[in-house]
Amino acid sequence: MINLKKIRHSLSHILAQAIQRFYDPQVKLGIWPAIDNGFYYDFLFSKESISDKDLKKLEKNMKTIIKENQQFKKIILPHSLAKQLLELINQPFKLQLLEEINKSWEEISFYVNIIPTEKKEKVVKNADPDYIALYDKINEFLDKTSNKQPNEYITFLDLCEGPHVEETSQIPQDAFKLYKVAWAYWKGDEHNPMLTRIYWLAFENKEKLQEYLKFLEEAKKRDHRILGPKLGLFTIKPEEVGPGLILWKPKGATLYNILAHYIEKECEKRWYIPVRTPHIWRKKLWEISGHWGFYNESMYPPLELWMTLEDWQDNRKPKESEVYLLKPMNCPFHVMIYKDDIHSYKELPIRYWEFGTVYRYEKKWELGGLTRVRWFTQDDAHIICRPDQIKEEISNTVDFVLDVLKTFWFEDIKIFVSLSDPNSNKYVWPKDMWQLAESTIEEVLKEKWLNYEKEIGEAAFYGPKIDFKIKDAIGRLWQCSTVQFDFNLPERFDMYYINEKWEKERPFMVHRAIFGSFERFIGILIEHYSGAFPFWLAPEQIKIIPVNQNNKEILDYTFEIYNVLKDKGYRVKLDISEHSLAKKIRNAETQKIPFMIIIWEKESQNKTLAIREYHTKKQYEVNLEEFLKILENQFNPLKQK
Repeated sequence: MINLKKIRHSLSHILAQAIQRFYDPQVKLGIWPAIDNGFYYDFLFSKESISDKDLKKLEKNMKTIIKENQQFKKIILPHSLAKQLLELINQPFKLQLLEEINKSWEEISFYVNIIPTEKKEKVVKNADPDYIALYDKINEFLDKTSNKQPNEYITFLDLCEGPHVEETSQIPQDAFKLYKVAWAYWKGDEHNPMLTRIYWLAFENKEKLQEYLKFLEEAKKRDHRILGPKLGLFTIKPEEVGPGLILWKPKGATLYNILAHYIEKECEKRWYIPVRTPHIWRKKLWEISGHWGFYNESMYPPLELWMTLEDWQDNRKPKESEVYLLKPMNCPFHVMIYKDDIHSYKELPIRYWEFGTVYRYEKKWELGGLTRVRWFTQDDAHIICRPDQIKEEISNTVDFVLDVLKTFWFEDIKIFVSLSDPNSNKYVWPKDMWQLAESTIEEVLKEKWLNYEKEIGEAAFYGPKIDFKIKDAIGRLWQCSTVQFDFNLPERFDMYYINEKWEKERPFMVHRAIFGSFERFIGILIEHYSGAFPFWLAPEQIKIIPVNQNNKEILDYTFEIYNVLKDKGYRVKLDISEHSLAKKIRNAETQKIPFMIIIWEKESQNKTLAIREYHTKKQYEVNLEEFLKILENQFNPLKQK
């Protein structure tokens, strides 16, 4: 039985050996954590770094090592000797990891690759001389300090707990592939060295690998970072505008507005109350909320107001100044709106919502298209209610989430419930409110016969939550909607309502976001639909192409059809460019426009329309009345009552 975990782990050592042996003996080794379908390994090269073009040759070197039938062996050293060994071979990152290991551990585990000593000359004859010198030194050290046998020659060593296969021949040579080179700072800290990160895939057999490579190819075709600009939805200008700042082009802004209109209607149906809040607020608010001290890694530095740009340029000091910050979230603003009035228990629940634009600092190398940006807009809401109302509110919110996600054809939805760890003291209690919130979440999900996964200890310090993850058209899981209790802000801002006994009582507060953020959700939609949006979402629904725009009869009929469709509220455009008919049709198909109307002389005379449907690939001829019925029958939640 193939142990895939052992195979993938063993391949990480084979990769590192191939680099040391054939490319750079002085390379510094970083970490090699497991990821979905494989591993990655971080390296600091002493010479030119490896790039994607080198992967094929590196893969060949790895297969050479596999064929040598090297054995994996665990070697144990005392902490002091382990440190001496890593200092001897000049591996600073491994030394740092060793120092992070509890020093009370008396024994440190290494894994080595071994060949019989008599095979050394044959195996390493083509290796870099510095590699041979390095491993002669390692073998000499371990001959004196470990359980290594004299007839064993070590070809690779790494600080490691295992597990590994017994020998390299147990690894299928046709079931792994190096597929990407990236870069990352050591420990994710930009003040540390930048390392080369090599990713690879490994599976049980060649068929599984090929299947996954096809999946990656399909995912590449759907990549919103490529499709979005190609479809004219958005652009990013990191040098001129700034990284992580999205510029929505007309078609992208149209899509954005369709989503906003849809979710606004859904909120209105569920008795949500709209609010609007500013993009900045005084420092005092963020001190009260706790963000000033606990969320500062994601916030931008303060803005000093009452100083103009001219004052700043001329180094003039203002007579008075105030410190403001860009908001990273909307919650404290909604709390302040609530606190502006005294509320009776009869007024609850109150459901505030807004399209709240927030700003969060993300490191440049963490940014990615629409899914990781520095400014984004949330479909944000906060439900403030009494204890006896939370079950109904959570139930209705879960229904809201599921209704919306299924509207976008997300049928496979995974639910995760983050709960507190009763043995931890990291949480903002009161315990009775936590217990009620957690029990209510589980009760609601069970009553709806919804499967969910409990994640004990994963709750934020301020409350438990429900996460909804959606599977897209090719099976990828995306984090989407969230329903989050908050016991922190009501306490910090002293929120209360007047109960039936005329006493002050603390309300429950629940955050909820359905899309999460418009930016991320649109990125997911682009990939889910591969850019071919359903009719109701398509920024451009219909393209009209007159075959001969110099023919007055054709052109007059074209504008007649255009005006009717425009008056009916459809998003329709004319292509009266000088391009050939073939190019006009190809452009419309490239833009994945749901309906194309081609008007020839025959159509203008017969008052008919030649239709091409993008999604079904159907072609047919109808009159205008029949076409309008086809459009009316298209799914459109914006027109539903």
